[in-house]
Amino acid sequence: MPTYKLGGINVQFPYKAYDCQLVYMERVIHALQQGCNALLESPTGTGKTLCLLCATLAWRESVTPAVAASMGMMNLNTQDYSLSPELNKPKLPTILYASRTHSQLQQVIRELKATSYRPKMIVLGSREQMCIHRDVQLMRGRGQTQACRALCKERSCTHQNRVADYMKSHPDLGLDPIDIEDLVKIGRTHGPCPYYLSRELHSSADIIFLPYNYLIEKENRRSLSGISWDKTVLIFDEAHNLEGLCADAASFDLPSPHLTACIAEAKQCVDLAISHRGQDNAADASIDPDNFAVLKALLLELEKKINEVNLESSEAGFTRPGSYIYEFLSSMKINWDTATMLIDTIDQATNLLEDEASTGSRGLGRPSGTTYRLHSLRDALRLIFRGSETAHSNCYKVHIHESRNKEPDRMGRKGAGAKVVRTLSWWCFNPGIAMEEFARMGVRSVILTSGTLAPLDSFAIELNLPFNVRLENPHVIDASQIWVGVVQSGPSGRALNSSYKTRDSPEYKQDLGNTIVNFARIVPDGLLVFFPSYHLLNSCIEAWQSVPRGATVNSSTIWERISKFKQPVIEPRESALFNQANESYIAKLSDTSSSGAVFFAVCRGKVSEGLDFADRAGRAVVVTGIPYAMKTDPKVRLKREYLDETVRVHSSNRKGITGEEWYVQQASRAVNQAIGRVIRHRNDYGAIILCDERFAQGNSQSQMSLWLRPHIKCYSKFGDAAFSLTRFFKDKAAAVPMKSLKSIAPSCATVEAVEHTTDIVSISSSVEPPIREQISHHNELSGEYTWKKTSVAMRSISGGGRLGQAASSAATNSLSDILASNRVRSKQTLSSLPIVSANCAVGSATGFVRENYKEFESRAEEEHKRQPVAPVKSIISLAVSTKRRLTEEPLEKPWSLSKHLKSEDKVSAGEEVKKDDVKLSKANEESKANKADTSEKLGSVKPVTPGQLPSTTPPALQDLSGAQKQQVVQQSNDAPKSEKAVVSKPAGGGKTKNASAYLEEVKAHLSVVEYSRFLDCMRGLKNQLMSMATLLEAVAGLFSAPERLFLLRRFGDFVPTKHRQLYEEVFSAKRAELGYPSVDLDGESSARTSEVSSLKACLNSRSRKSPMKKNPNH
Repeated sequence: MPTYKLGGINVQFPYKAYDCQLVYMERVIHALQQGCNALLESPTGTGKTLCLLCATLAWRESVTPAVAASMGMMNLNTQDYSLSPELNKPKLPTILYASRTHSQLQQVIRELKATSYRPKMIVLGSREQMCIHRDVQLMRGRGQTQACRALCKERSCTHQNRVADYMKSHPDLGLDPIDIEDLVKIGRTHGPCPYYLSRELHSSADIIFLPYNYLIEKENRRSLSGISWDKTVLIFDEAHNLEGLCADAASFDLPSPHLTACIAEAKQCVDLAISHRGQDNAADASIDPDNFAVLKALLLELEKKINEVNLESSEAGFTRPGSYIYEFLSSMKINWDTATMLIDTIDQATNLLEDEASTGSRGLGRPSGTTYRLHSLRDALRLIFRGSETAHSNCYKVHIHESRNKEPDRMGRKGAGAKVVRTLSWWCFNPGIAMEEFARMGVRSVILTSGTLAPLDSFAIELNLPFNVRLENPHVIDASQIWVGVVQSGPSGRALNSSYKTRDSPEYKQDLGNTIVNFARIVPDGLLVFFPSYHLLNSCIEAWQSVPRGATVNSSTIWERISKFKQPVIEPRESALFNQANESYIAKLSDTSSSGAVFFAVCRGKVSEGLDFADRAGRAVVVTGIPYAMKTDPKVRLKREYLDETVRVHSSNRKGITGEEWYVQQASRAVNQAIGRVIRHRNDYGAIILCDERFAQGNSQSQMSLWLRPHIKCYSKFGDAAFSLTRFFKDKAAAVPMKSLKSIAPSCATVEAVEHTTDIVSISSSVEPPIREQISHHNELSGEYTWKKTSVAMRSISGGGRLGQAASSAATNSLSDILASNRVRSKQTLSSLPIVSANCAVGSATGFVRENYKEFESRAEEEHKRQPVAPVKSIISLAVSTKRRLTEEPLEKPWSLSKHLKSEDKVSAGEEVKKDDVKLSKANEESKANKADTSEKLGSVKPVTPGQLPSTTPPALQDLSGAQKQQVVQQSNDAPKSEKAVVSKPAGGGKTKNASAYLEEVKAHLSVVEYSRFLDCMRGLKNQLMSMATLLEAVAGLFSAPERLFLLRRFGDFVPTKHRQLYEEVFSAKRAELGYPSVDLDGESSARTSEVSSLKACLNSRSRKSPMKKNPNH
């Protein structure tokens, strides 16, 4: 197993680690060594869970007795070490690994099994997952808890009685990874209760896997007995929802039906206490019915007070500062002095009800397993009267509002005579309250990680903890594996916008439906479609299932047309029905009679959270809009007001975010989470289709995940998006099928952060051999950094080149050694380099920054010149064909236009916009000497003069004047129209005059910025950073104006034969944009064909009258 030395610690990793994985583990180890908190974002598919486990467990093993003693982890209670050596042995840190759901924890434990680490572990779960009692396992919620406790109290649960004996006979339990299913299997086979078995093991475990609520909720934390919280490490995986969960855990809602139920339960306790009075049972005799009568009277008074509050309006409700809750309750004599007694009385009442329910005595109790609302009231009072009187009340709002009871009446009519429900709420708007508890408890480190945490600054501010280590990792995939497009309009040309102004219009729903019909046809296998809300999902589907106005009787509905290509499944609002919907989607996806399935879902729903739609299960995800929360929702409105007020009050000494910033970020995180369903591992591929014109705006794209931004392309015309997406999946279909994830370790794309920007640029991608060897010189270059201190807080971190090559199982390589061995001409090691702070306020280290991307790009290009060059078949013979991009074939070598691109790259400062003054390093200066040798090895091109384009004038030229039109047509006729390039050896000094002349012509017809972009595209192809398909699309975009069409046609003279078909498709599509027939798309007007035909006939007649001379070679 490969071993890496990171931060002075040997980390065993089950696979050959890649850059982003090594950087991630190094950040984890740094945080643990320094005893600070970490905020780590790494996209799905980068192996973050495996990295987190290996780094954390390696650090724990490295903690020596001396270090543990210095951390205060001594078990010593005696003065004589010789008498009790085991007691004096330092206790190593305990790791608590929390995730949101049990299914996520199961995946984490599977990852643990793949490592070489075997700490003593246990997984904690609820009784619902672990109870094996014949009767109790059928119950749910608090009722199940009460029934279980009653049985254990009477020692009548045989499974719980066997736990102690099983523990004695199996002292090694937990040394091998076990999950909940394993514990349940042990219970069913050998008899011990899995729930209490895990409870017994957790106090001695090295690492504990548990759900979030065990850590966030104070009552649940109390059940974790035997854990020394000081110096403990807390890990929150999938932490993107942690902010909301923390706020909800510190809040409560008390609706009037619940309060009514509490009053009834108090009355029942009074009756039970009276009936027990005078009995011989001392415990029953000690219960005073007067206490329960006082409780009932207080609850009646509380109900009356809530109903007497005058609401400002039905929408606004009644809102007061958080401290008002104490004033409100004190009017009923509920204060700090009486709250404790009241809570004790409620505990006595619930115990009495539970005892009566378990015995069924006198017929007054409820069925066993019933949940009592008095528990909710007790929890609310504990929340209000915790700590000191003034603690955190400024982070709360008291809110009373009315709503209609949605339950049907006795006749089954929904909303008929619905009762008005008043709810008393105490809402927390500072999720940091829950996290601050960990700091007070002395926890050593809190590590939060997820694929969608950005923006990190606001996330850290909301949680109110100092995160000195931060990381935004790149994705492991390369550009050829993902298609990201903003589709701004539908097939009819109408803008796609799901804002409240347009989302309910029939025209919008019709166009969105036609858009999805086309994508259902183009995308193979599984398609996920996310809507901003259930309301929009249901209204669109209802519209699509109806025949639109004006349609004939036999016309197909949009729903029928979607079903023709994909079998649909709809995400249910009810959680209990979700598993059935998910199974239906899997079954339909496996149905060979159709071309796949489409899952219609909602952002923030179950489909968007934690489910794995890898490979065929999710080839594309469509996001139909931005899921902004309703601004009129009281909780959303008050949260925005709270943040705005906080910024105003603390603007001088505390950084914060405004309500509007929070509002936008919440929607963006939901989009990022939905997008994360489509790329699930290093060899996966898919498309992300953003069907809302608002995604084209800069502020929307800036909220996207950092790794995603460079791939986003905006399409103003639907046809362009459909053509590009079709080409993407055709390329994938032509490629060799991907290898299984089980046999291939995740890899990483090398990414760099340019100082003062947030742009992420993919420099290289690690692929399977032999391609990896072919691009090794790129990886070496990407390890060469210019290190620089910066005063601007980084928002990203780059992993440099190949941070490490996996060593043999017997060898151990340090990160600094690996980095140094892969760096070209650089003798610096990681330990000697200044590390740039990601949070300058706290001076933390988060990673590496390259000083300037332009400099690196120049070095990469010059390094290419130093590599052996094979004979060139054409100017663009470097290009990786769409069929070869993911195969084992070796890549082609640099092409002969490189020297011309290099010379053309030197644009004066007066021409170029905001050009950085980049100084080449000494190593780069030395590499210039090799240019001449390389240039002599490159072939030149001598294209044959072929026939001309037809002299038809595209319709787009109608807007030009006669002189301009004639000049354009003359240029097009003068340009050579070769079907294939003929290559000959360079004559004279190896000059490629045709290529030089073409570049000069391109420069003359493009602006400075456009020409610079053209050079970047060509350079990207030469450096193997861009496929031929991507290059042709980019060049076609630059040459899209009618007067530049001849440049695109002449570009074809330099395209090799094997890429000719691809070029012709791109060229044909561009001609179609200018008026020639294009791809037929569902939903587009059929009138376009006849219109184009008439235009062509008119233009052909004009061209025949043209006085221009024909080319004799035509």
